[in-house]
Parts: sequence; structure tokens; C-alpha cells
Amino acid sequence: MLACDVMARPMNFKRLEGFSNMAETDNKSKGTVAFVSLGCAKNLVNTEQMMALCRDAGYAVTGTVPGADVAVVNTCGFIDSAKSEAIATILELAPLKNEGKLGKLMVTGCLAQRYQREILEELPEVDGVLGTGCYTEIVSGVESVLAGRTPCRFGDINHTREDGDRLISTPTYTAYLKIAEGCDNHCAYCVIPQLRGRYRSRTVESLLDEAKALADGGVRELIVIAQDITRYGTDLYGHHALEELLRGLCRLDFHWIRLHYLYPDEFDDALIEVIASEPKIVKYLDIPLQHCNDAILKRMNRRGTKAEIMALLQKLRTRIPGLVLRTSIICGLPGEGEKEFEELCDFLRETGMERAGVFQFSPEEGTPAATMPDQVDAGTARRRTEQLIELQSEVMDRYNEQRLGSVMEVLCEGFDAGTGCWVGRTYADSIDVDGHVYFTAAGTVPAGAFVPVHITGVSDGDLTGEIEA
Repeated sequence: MLACDVMARPMNFKRLEGFSNMAETDNKSKGTVAFVSLGCAKNLVNTEQMMALCRDAGYAVTGTVPGADVAVVNTCGFIDSAKSEAIATILELAPLKNEGKLGKLMVTGCLAQRYQREILEELPEVDGVLGTGCYTEIVSGVESVLAGRTPCRFGDINHTREDGDRLISTPTYTAYLKIAEGCDNHCAYCVIPQLRGRYRSRTVESLLDEAKALADGGVRELIVIAQDITRYGTDLYGHHALEELLRGLCRLDFHWIRLHYLYPDEFDDALIEVIASEPKIVKYLDIPLQHCNDAILKRMNRRGTKAEIMALLQKLRTRIPGLVLRTSIICGLPGEGEKEFEELCDFLRETGMERAGVFQFSPEEGTPAATMPDQVDAGTARRRTEQLIELQSEVMDRYNEQRLGSVMEVLCEGFDAGTGCWVGRTYADSIDVDGHVYFTAAGTVPAGAFVPVHITGVSDGDLTGEIEA
């Protein structure tokens, strides 16, 4: 059940070499714990919480595995490619134990939650497993494996502690703020509710306290995340509270506030107004649509219709000048024929969404979509995915060409030795998922600085330019 093609996705060696921006702690009294974080930003926040707990318990915390007493791999288990990466990472680290360069190996996160005891049975290299309901038990888990025991804990995924300290591992100027855990949407293709539990909002007060600490620590770009941020507050307060939270965040000392992910059926006029009127909220919205055909949306168990989606996108573009839209699209869901696929292609051409992640349908065990009739063969789904990626690259190229000659604010991320240029991102580019701007400057540009860049060229989906004098 756990088996998958570990060569299906290249290894993320950067993760194995450690977090390049993580300040490694110098505690030595109890040993060293190395962390490897895979998957999404929400998973990374859990890793940062575990790192802080280990640091506070007296362990040295690092992102470099060789030489550690314990390595903790915080996994993703969402789709086959994520499972492949997680298993490949575990197998990559295992030989270090035989070479005497690593003491123990623990697995946490979604893969652990999804396969539980199978991890220990099929991957004997693993010394302990903690599920998504047990992140806060990381210290006792580490102590257990160091004592020669094999912890296998999963807890209650519907009741987890989401507050608490974090050891931030992102660049000093950027950080995530996870405002809720879990998901109640129950899309037919998705296992996340089974791995993360029901939707649970954190309080406005706790989030503002955490955000203030981040701002006081020098964070300039705050990225607000959850599986569905538009639903924020409905479980806790009985009404949508994202608008209230955003207004509070905008009073803090951030330069950019970025929003991931907003579901199309949960938008209201109050939310649109705060996004449009608050200058700190970047005019970049990540709205996962997945498809546009009404029958496919219904099969997906998505709420809303194509007409409602089109109306929302039109309203957003009218109310929010300069808006950049990002979405996620799934190709090859059961029941998607050539007619439905062509409708999807036409939809992307018509809406001109500037950013899109296109994914081939992955029939995940335990989901309704995995056993639906009219399955699309993998070759056809792959061809459609490649076709949509090509179509979307044309949309992105047109957007980039329209930027030529303009001056855009760029968040500098440092110097790129390979190109001999400084590199950064505009408001239209979220970290790790979008493009970059490579630019020249007369002097040094510190990482985290916001600078005006005159856009002069386009190169393989990225922009090039020079600092405006």
C-alpha cells in the first residue's frame, strides 16, 4: 500500500542539506536534532513548531542531517509524487545510520498519518512515527527513540494545539502565518480531511500576537495560509472573520501581506473591499478552481458553477485594479472527456489567469474519485496536463511582455552568482511557486529591501531589469 515509484520525482536535495536561512541553535546538553521539511508551507509551520519545542527542551536544532543524533523528516502524503519524495528522502537518509553519521530516524506528518504502522513495517530504517495529531509530542518522541524505543503515535487530528513558538526557517524578511488547520470542503479527489481533520480556526488575538512578534523580528512579507483562508472564523465565531483579521494585520509593520488560499464560493463583498482598499495586501490572489465544467465540478464535490466562477473573477478584476490571479487546475478527473477538456482550455484562454499550477489527476486511495466510473487513462491525462501547461505558459508570457518598460517594486532576495545579477520578486510572484526578477544595480542591495526596478526584458518566464535611479 505504501509502495510507489521513488524515481517519479527528483529529490529535493536542498531540504537534505538543511534550511539555508535557519539559525542553528547551539544547545549541546541533550543532543542534536535535524529537521527535514517536505511538502507545503502549512507543513513547514509544523516543522518550525517542532524545532522550537526541541530547542526549548535543550536540544541543538539543525537543518543538516549528518552528525545529528536524531533526524526528523516531516512528510507530505497528499498525492503520489509527494509520497515518492517522502519515501525517497527516507531512503536517502537511511545509509547515514549505517555509516555512523546519524543516530535515529523519525517520520512525522501526513505520510505518517496516512500509513501509520505500515511505515515501520515497510521501512525498517525508521525508528519512530508521529502523526499529524502529535506534533507537540516531538520532544517525548525524540527522547523515546534515543532510549531505544519505537514510538508510534497519532493522537486526535481534530484537536491539535496550533499556537506556540516557532523557529522560523524562511528568509528573515518572509514568514508564514497559519490561521487555521484542517479542511471541511471534502473535495472528492482529496485526502486532506482524513490527514488533517476538521477545519479549526485560531483566535484573532493569538494570530495578531504571533504576527506582531514576526513584524518586530524584521519580517516584511507575511504570507497568510490555511487550506482555506476564506472560511476563517466560521467555526469559531459563527461568521467569516478574515476581514477583521486582515485589518488587524495591516496595522502591523509589514510591507506586503499575501493571501493563500481563497476558495471561490466563500468570497463576500466585505472581503473584496478590504483586499482592494488595504495597500499592504498585495493584489495577488490564489484561488484554487480545479476545473470549470459544471459536471466535473459536481463530481469533484466543489460548490459553485462555471457561471458563478466567471462572475466572481469579473467582479474581482473590476474591484481590484492590477489584480494578478493564480489558480490550481486538475486534468484527467474521471468523466473528463475531450469536450470537457476543451472547455477548460477555452476557460483559461478567456480568463487570462496570470498564474496556474496544472496537475494530473492522482487517484488517491480512500477518496471517492479513486473509484469513480469513467476513469481517464494516465497517458491521456498526462497529455492534457502538458497541453494545459503549454497554454498557460503562453498566458504568462503575454503578462510578462506587458510589464516591459514599467517600473515595478521588487523584494530583493539576494545576489545570484550564476547570472551576476540581484534577484527578487514582484507582488505578482509568490515565494517558491512563481517567477523572479533578475536585475542590475550600481551598489549592494540588501536581502529584504524593496526596490524600484525598470523592467527591460523577459527570459524563460522571468523578468529582467535594472534598478530605477
